[in-house]
Amino acid sequence: MSYLDRPQPSKGLPWAHNSLGASVHNALAGWWRLPLRERSVAAAGDLLDRGWLTDGFADAAQAAQHRARARQMVQDYVAGLDPADEPAGVERTVATRTDLIAFSGRIDRLDLRRSGSGDDASELIVVDYKTGRHLLTVDDTRTSMPLALYALAAGRVLRRACRRVELHHLPTGRVLAWEHTQESLDRQLRRAEDIAAECAAADELYRGGPSADACDEAFPPRPGIGCGWCDYRGHCPEGMAAAEPRRPWDGLASIAPGGPVPGSPASGGLAPGDPAPGGPASGDPAADGPAPASTAP
Repeated sequence: MSYLDRPQPSKGLPWAHNSLGASVHNALAGWWRLPLRERSVAAAGDLLDRGWLTDGFADAAQAAQHRARARQMVQDYVAGLDPADEPAGVERTVATRTDLIAFSGRIDRLDLRRSGSGDDASELIVVDYKTGRHLLTVDDTRTSMPLALYALAAGRVLRRACRRVELHHLPTGRVLAWEHTQESLDRQLRRAEDIAAECAAADELYRGGPSADACDEAFPPRPGIGCGWCDYRGHCPEGMAAAEPRRPWDGLASIAPGGPVPGSPASGGLAPGDPAPGGPASGDPAADGPAPASTAP
């Protein structure tokens, strides 16, 4: 519906959790672009306030409440950074190709860290910021195809080793890291090539006939609880029957006045990896999983 249907079907309302996530990402990117002398904790909070997006919130009061939470989240995160530790890239787009596909993606932050002695003993680290309420585990990092593709592309573009990928979960302050081998990166690349081949075959089938039967054969409905989060739910009878629509602000973490974010270590609540009660399933928009790299067969 996003890439093939023309005219493109209208989407549903914007999501508040997307507004919060984009605001945080923009503030952190802007902070690294400041002159070194201006990279203070307060400056990060000010960038968040100035660039705050309000789409999807129930009202001004809810938006203000979550802006305060996001400002604190950004400031707490920046307080643990060395302002002088210049990244190799911020919001850096990398791209490469194989015999079967070309792919590209934009990395939140690309670090260059020393990995031994010598003038050239450094390696690239892919850093991906996460702001969602879904509690992440190292398995989320290990199995992420987009993160592996980012590492492959970054290593090829900048001609340096790039094996380590990290998810930085700002609500809890946790860093979930995984060190790939060349074999594990190659496995993820083969997955991407297989998916791209399936996409190309479905595209060809879809374009071969405008009938509803051809559309359903190329992209059969697979309804489930996640349909409540779908941007195109209003155009899908199966999706509407499968799940009630989610409100635009349902993906936000709830806030206890003066208390920690539920699920964070300070809350005494869930252990990492436990599902959040009533929260979105992994893979739902509110789960805030890794953004996919775009692939073109």
